[in-house]
Amino acid sequence: MTSRSYQLSDLPEVAKALLEAFGRQAVFALIGDLGAGKTTLVAEMCRQLGVAEPTSSPTFSIVNQYKGADGPVYHLDCYRLENTEEALNAGLEELFEGEGYPIFVEWPAVIEPLLPPGVVFLQLRHASEGESRSLTISTGHPPNNE
Repeated sequence: MTSRSYQLSDLPEVAKALLEAFGRQAVFALIGDLGAGKTTLVAEMCRQLGVAEPTSSPTFSIVNQYKGADGPVYHLDCYRLENTEEALNAGLEELFEGEGYPIFVEWPAVIEPLLPPGVVFLQLRHASEGESRSLTISTGHPPNNE
């Protein structure tokens, strides 16, 4: 598990480092309070994956699919899901069975049993001052200090 702090102006560098460290086909699960910067980080990572269209959190649709430079990019928001059964009914498990495309999952707790073993958990928090954020990264399981 690693942690780092960053400013919003550092977001392109942070996104690039994450994609280089974990690959352009990883599953990233983003944890954090409302307004912590999950969707903003996903938008920057999508931009670096070649997504030209505007990105937004799929709160109501649950899944957004974007066209990236190397194929599809998936962005899930599980905030509205009540349980794993709803995720199964929505076909989310099928996304994790495929390989070769990046997947970003906001509010992953309810679908954690469906996530693949190598999932990269990104926990975002507001730091004490202004635009600062802290990022804790762990693989395979969420950070202990949720």
